[in-house]
Amino acid sequence: MNHILSATSGSVGTLTFNNPERHNAMSLDMWRGATTALGQFEQDPAVRVIVLTGAGGKAFVSGADISKFDSERATVDAVMEYNAAVDRFSHALEESSKPTIAMIRGYCVGGGVGIAVCCDLRITNDAGRFAVPAAKLGLGYGYANIRRIMDLVGPQFTSELLLTARQFDAAKAAQTGLVNHIVADAEIENYVRDLAETIAGNAPLTVRAVKRIIRELRNDRPDVAACDALVKQCFESADYREGRAAFMEKRKPVFRGI
Repeated sequence: MNHILSATSGSVGTLTFNNPERHNAMSLDMWRGATTALGQFEQDPAVRVIVLTGAGGKAFVSGADISKFDSERATVDAVMEYNAAVDRFSHALEESSKPTIAMIRGYCVGGGVGIAVCCDLRITNDAGRFAVPAAKLGLGYGYANIRRIMDLVGPQFTSELLLTARQFDAAKAAQTGLVNHIVADAEIENYVRDLAETIAGNAPLTVRAVKRIIRELRNDRPDVAACDALVKQCFESADYREGRAAFMEKRKPVFRGI
């Protein structure tokens, strides 16, 4: 069984965590496969937006596959190898030049939260349940993971989430800023698809510049020169000329990313 699925429809690529019998719990092979799939989307010029979701409708990702702890995380070296695979995927997701949307149905726990906070947008159904249970398992939760959460929700809710290891519902997640929107389950696929296509229809160079600037704003030493160069590229682009022309002609612009 392929536990990582990837598909492309128009300008939208979808990466699906496909381990529904275990609520899409992640194994070492799944982390590696997800990194490969994400890299393929990154290299595909036809893909402008990436959606991440979980199979089965009951979970996004429910964390690590505990049934594989003895085989994959029983020794210090094995833990380091596993964590390196998680870090490679998280870094690739966070650094992706293309907008990413987490479509969350049901459980989003542990590594699921870690994946979701690396995405640009998070949409949940009303059955969304969020938790980071590291404190109940004796796991260390690292600097980068905690910082990503805290950048979204601040130190107060980060402390509550991590110190209590409790599960929070979709309403609480929205209240704290962990997710952007709550959408009824029957409507979430269409909602996310429309959101992705809206973003995909916008100017790729502008989108890329916005993503990079937001990322740099979260850095201790932002590369302002790189941000300025990306903005300059937008103003020098054919897409900028197309955007102005389309506005004057009252038509939808056709952006090519050049």
